Amino acid sequence: EVQLVESGGGLVQAGESLTLSCATSGFRFLDYSIAWFRQAPGKEREGVACITSSTGETQYADSVKGRFTISTDIARSTAFLQMNGLKPEDTADYHCAQPLSCSGYSQFVAPRTQGTQVTVSS
Repeated sequence: EVQLVESGGGLVQAGESLTLSCATSGFRFLDYSIAWFRQAPGKEREGVACITSSTGETQYADSVKGRFTISTDIARSTAFLQMNGLKPEDTADYHCAQPLSCSGYSQFVAPRTQGTQVTVSS
């Protein structure tokens, strides 16, 4: 059974940092990419970042480029999203998913996971 479990969210002030984790199981980690998405109330889901597990190549949404870093621990089949310089507009529910490729990852449709809430106060 494929499982992706997010953790690490919380309430922080603008300018602070958080690191989200996406623990995965049930599939061969190196055969897939890992992507982070976020959705704020009343807004469309946004693809935030994606990493090709086998190569380490990354892609970022313009809204987070230079502030967020996606990475993986292959031995633990876990992906991370380091978020620095958080802004109130980063407030959202964050989810991870495992597209086959980062090409067009923002359009990837995945089963809903529990997600982790990030709230940034001004």
